[in-house]
Parts: sequence; structure tokens; C-alpha cells
Amino acid sequence: MTDTSCFHCGLPCEAEEIRFDEKSFCCNGCKTVYAIFRDNDLSYYYELEGAPGKTPEPLHGKFDFLDDPLIAERLLEFQDGSHSVITFNIPHIHCSSCIWILENLSRLNSGVYSSQVDFPRKEARIHFNPDHISLKELVGLLNAIGYEPSITLEQYEGESEKVDRKLIYQLGIAGFAFGNIMFLSFPEYFESGEFWLEKYKGLFHWIMFAFSLPVVFYSGSGYLTSAYKSLRSGMLNIDVPIALGILVLFIRSTVEISFDLGQGFFDSLSGLVFFLLLGKFFQQRTYSFLSFERDYRSYFPIAVTRLKADASEENIPVHQVETGDRLLIKSGSLIPADSILLKGEGKLDYSFVTGEARAVSKQSGDRLYAGGKQLKGAIEIEVLKPVSQSYLTELWSDAAFSKNHRTAFRNLTDRIGKRFTVAVLSIAFLAAAIWLFIDPSRALNVLTAVLIIACPCAIALAAPFTLGNLLRIFGKKGFYVKDTESLERMALVDTVIFDKTGTLTTTRKNSIDYTGIELTEAEAILLKNTLRASGHPLSQTLYQQLASYNIVPLDGFEEHLGEGLEGRLADEHIRVGSSQFVTGMPSLETGGSEVHVSSNDTYKGRFVIRNSYRKGAGKLFEDLSKVYALAVLSGDNESEKAYLEDLLPPLTPMYFNQKPKEKLQFVRELQQDGKEVLMVGDGLNDAGALAQSKVGIAISEDANLFTPACDGILDSRQFAKLNVFLETTKKAMKIIYMSFGFSLMYNVVGLYFAVTGQLEPVIAAILMPLSSISIVGFTTLATNWISRKIL
Repeated sequence: MTDTSCFHCGLPCEAEEIRFDEKSFCCNGCKTVYAIFRDNDLSYYYELEGAPGKTPEPLHGKFDFLDDPLIAERLLEFQDGSHSVITFNIPHIHCSSCIWILENLSRLNSGVYSSQVDFPRKEARIHFNPDHISLKELVGLLNAIGYEPSITLEQYEGESEKVDRKLIYQLGIAGFAFGNIMFLSFPEYFESGEFWLEKYKGLFHWIMFAFSLPVVFYSGSGYLTSAYKSLRSGMLNIDVPIALGILVLFIRSTVEISFDLGQGFFDSLSGLVFFLLLGKFFQQRTYSFLSFERDYRSYFPIAVTRLKADASEENIPVHQVETGDRLLIKSGSLIPADSILLKGEGKLDYSFVTGEARAVSKQSGDRLYAGGKQLKGAIEIEVLKPVSQSYLTELWSDAAFSKNHRTAFRNLTDRIGKRFTVAVLSIAFLAAAIWLFIDPSRALNVLTAVLIIACPCAIALAAPFTLGNLLRIFGKKGFYVKDTESLERMALVDTVIFDKTGTLTTTRKNSIDYTGIELTEAEAILLKNTLRASGHPLSQTLYQQLASYNIVPLDGFEEHLGEGLEGRLADEHIRVGSSQFVTGMPSLETGGSEVHVSSNDTYKGRFVIRNSYRKGAGKLFEDLSKVYALAVLSGDNESEKAYLEDLLPPLTPMYFNQKPKEKLQFVRELQQDGKEVLMVGDGLNDAGALAQSKVGIAISEDANLFTPACDGILDSRQFAKLNVFLETTKKAMKIIYMSFGFSLMYNVVGLYFAVTGQLEPVIAAILMPLSSISIVGFTTLATNWISRKIL
């Protein structure tokens, strides 16, 4: 027999160990995994954390059912030719090396495009090519490296995952043990001298010891496990001092009752774990409430066009879409739910789902997945599943569309947490050493109290709770922000750029004049149906003007981004858009936005649309100009320049006839000059500028033109309050810094009383979670207070 530990999984080599590359392995499975990692230049896996893996087990046909295409289809989130997406639950994810190896699966098999791990949920979302690696082979690969996924009937049937109640059980056991240990400790507290109490005091001590065992090894296991993994990987996290305090109390108490040196500290120990878990439970419930309320309320402020039985159209909120509804999806619009294509030619961009910008052609009868963006003309679809808002939100937050900024507060919290832990451990042992000379009986209490009271948990909670509550409040007020990092970046902005059409202007109150040759009925019908396929604000304005004409399917449609549209029906061909696009000549100033029309290469005339600007725009610009540099980028001509000059603060730069690429380049040049840019657009021609800017905000009115390039979606009715939203984010940053200050002050005061021996461990155990609860309460009340201006 040997006590050598396996290099891969860390388990003892109970039989004769296997030697390979001068390393020991407990079995051929672990040796094989090591060889796979070595041969694929993935040995860094073992440097992240010692013995992180699990011994792989033979599958013996366990996942043969994955060869059934019907079952595979139910499990896959997305599949289209050479690209499929699936999310696996992998219970063995537990450390940094697990995350690293699972996010490097593409280096083990070229059939895997990418993978992303959600550590708290122990899930891995994998993009793969089914032509190169089947679903069953993918599961086999995961098993071969020690990460067998859990595939259950609930997942196959699409049922919701079960709620993890472990924290509730741990809290209940700790509370039960705490109450009973306190009851058994009464003879010690009162020293009544009663004969029977004194006679059985030793028995009471051992009963208290028995009650403490589940408290330490079950209720407190999370802290012990976290601290062990942290130390094993050569790091110090905030659970190390807590775990050390628990162990010191338990070992000291066990020694005292074993040698009849005293009654121990089992009451303090159980109280410590109970109040720690109570604080964690409160934090978890509070943050879950914030997340739930955000998920429930953060419907994208977009509408979809539903087709009624009488062929009329109605705009409805996206969350009202039901199975069986027939929807009209316009060019540039997002498909909100899994569906079947009924009419039209599908040309879909699934980059929102896959991260890969590649157009996919679909024909009538083909299945379409939520998140696809229609690129060519209008299509009609029938909904197969209700809109999954959480799925759309998950796609929106996908790493493929992240701006990859590591937040300053996360950096600051990490730095404080690591340094604070080192400082706490140093102070605790130094203070205990000093008390050994002053009063040895109090040294242990001082050590334990310092370890418990000085925990940077409250510091770590300040940013997520402040910004999480702000996300919830903004969502209730019509401003839907992607994540907390976007809020943090928003507070750093110093320059705000606006698109004009569809952003500063609204399509609801425009006036339209037509000048030119009168359109025939056939031309008007073709024009209407060409406009119907586009989601551009001007297209939709004209479409409403032609409401009396029939709806017919087009034979051809093409949208030239930032220029215009082309439509074909039988022998008729129409072009509509800018003068340069339709006639090849620049437009003349007419005092409004121009939409030119030609039929069969014959110029017909132009529609002059006099824009109506959003209510409160002038006051908004006045308020913004006090803090930010402003600019306007418009794809339109200069016809409304004079009006804009009156609306905007003096000397505000305005640029007209800007193409999408020119808008993006303008933002990039400002950034090269050190500017932090916020771009506000309609999410169509501004997608590049929205993605390039520090923060991109899309204004949503009544069209399904959501783009993953934006960091926030602002309901058009809240446009005039943009300045208030930005001001609130700046105030939120101040709240976080105030929370840091309060937490540090609390720790300094607590350390003073702990080091001087004036603080008992059980009191420290009560105060520590109370500090976290107070920070949560302060940030929640403060963010509600600073948001009061958002009516």
C-alpha cells in the first residue's frame, strides 16, 4: 500500500501507483487525462490549483440516447448546419482550473468553437460543430477530462431547475444546535451549585460537543472548504480568517472538555456559525429578490407586429407574444421566439447567438431560433414557444458582446480583500502572542474575536448591491441596462453623442408632403410593401401614410444600410431612399428629411418629412451641456440645421450625411483624444458607433430593432430624463465609496475592541453579519433616495 497522492485528482493511490512522466497517478484514467492536457499544451491547468480534477469513469453506453436526433434537438439551444449551442450542468466545477480547462475545450477538439462557464450555476455553454464532433462525442470528451455533465429528465422536458435549499438546511441545523447548546450551558452561566446540575455537568459538555459536530462539519463546511481551496492554491480569500476562527474555537473547546480544563466555547462556536449563515442568508435573499425583480420587469421595451386573422396588424409588447401567434418580422428586426417561417425569404444573422457574423438562408417551413436577426425583407413567422425573456437577456449579456472592461470596483474590492485578509491574520496572531504574556486565559478569545470581527465581507457587498438595486430601479423607470459594469462605465462618461433620426425625432407626429409625379396604384402598393419590410423610422412613417393600400408579398427586397431600399414585384422595380441613392445627385435643402422615389429607373418625386422632435429635448441638452461635451451625428442632410442650432447649446458640433462607418470612426477619434463617449442612437444605422463607444444606449419606440451592440435600452418616453439617469449613476459611485469608508471604519473600531480583549467571540459573530446587513440596508435606502427624481 502507498500513501502517494495522485497528481491529477489528489486522491491517495491505494494500490500500486502508476508512474508516468515522473508523476504518480491513482489509475489509468487520471494518467490519460494528464497525457491529454500535456499533449495539447494545457499543463497550466495544474498550476492554477493543485489536484483539481476528478477521476473519469467509463461511460458504458450511458449517453447513447444522445444519438437520437429528437432528444438532441430538445437539448440543444440552437442548431443550424455547422453550428450548435448547448448548455451543460457540470457538478464537478469547483475552482479556477475547472473554469480554465472548460473554457479551453477548443484546444482539445477543433470541433468546439468556444465555451463559457457560469461558475455560480456550475454550467458550461458550448458552441460546437456537429459535423466534427457529435453531441455524444462532446459529452465523452467532457467525461474523459473528468467533467461529466449531468443530463436529467427535467432538462430534456425543459422543466425549471430545482431550488438549492442547502443554505436553509445549514442555517436550521446551526440555529437548532445554538439554542440547545445555550440551554445546556445554563449551569455554567449561573453557577447555581445545584447538586444534579453539578453532577451531570460533564455529560452536558459532551452533549454540547455532539451538537457542535454538525455545526462545524455541515453548517460551517462552506467556509472550511473555501478556505482550504484558497490555501491549497496559494491564495488568501476572505473565508480564511473565518474558517480559522471556527477551527480554533472547536479545537480549543474539545481540548478543554477532554482534559476537564473548562466548559469550552461551544456556545460561541454555534452562535458564530449561526449568525454568519444568517447574514449570508439575508444577503442571498436580498440579491435574489433584486435579480428576480429585474428579470421580471426588464422586458426589452420593444414591440412586435402581430398579424390578426383579418390580416390587419397590431403592435404588442414582446412579452405578450404567445405560442401560435403570427408575427411580421421586418428587415433588421430580431426574432423574439423559436418559430416556423411561413412566408418570405429568411436571411438570418445569428451572431447574437453564436458570436459569428454569417448570414443563413431559410425557406418556408424551416425552423427559426430566438435571437436571429432578419437581414433581407419582411418575413412572417408562427411562434412555437413563448418568448423567453431570460433567454434573450442571457444572450444580450453574452461574452461575445461584452466590451471586456474589468471594473474598477471589482479590482478595488479584490485588492482590499486580499490585503485585508493578510493584515487581519497578522494582527490576530500578534495580538494573541502579546496576550499570552499579559493574560494567557484571554489570548484565545482575542485571536478568535479579531479573526471574526475584521472580515471584509461588507466591502465586497458594497458595489454589487448598490449597482444591482440601481439596475432594478432603472428597469422600473423604463431604462433597461445590460449589467452593473455598464452602469459603472456610464458614470465615467464625459462626452454624449446623439443620432438625429429616430433618436432626437419621433415618428409619431411628423408631417409629410409629396412633390413630384403622382404614383400609380401599382407603384404605391409596391412602395408600401417595400417600406413595410424596413424598420427604419422614416420607412415606418411613410408606411403609415400608405395604410390604405393592399399588402402583397414581394419578389425581391434589399436594404442598403444608411442609403435606401429596393423592392421588386413582377416586372416592377422601385428604389426609395436618399437623393444620392435614388438619383445619384445630392439633395437640396427643403426644410425636412427627404425620401426620394424612383420606379423602373424613372425618378418619380420626393417625400419631405418635417420631423417632430421629442418633448423635453431642449431642456435635456441644456442640462447635459453643463457636465458633458455634446455632438450630433446625422445620416440626414442639413435641412434642419437651423432648427437644431436653436435647440442645442451654442457651438455644439453637428455633422450631417454621416454613414454608419463614419459615425463609428468619429467615436474612435474622440476616444483616441482621451474622451469617454456615450452614444445615443436608434440601434439601426448606429450599431457600430454604439459598440465602439464606452456606453451605447438605444432609444426604443415601437419597433423590434434591438441590437446586442448596445449597453442599455431607453424607452423613448423617458428620453427627457437621460440626464437624470446619468446623474444618478454618478451618485451611485459615491454611495459605493461611502460604503467602503463605513466598512473600513467599522473594522478599525471592531479591531480595537477585539485586540484589547473587550470583545467576546459570540458578540463578534453577531456584529460581523450585522455589518454586512447594515451595508446592504444603507446601499438599498441610498439608491432609492438618489433615484427619487426619476418619476
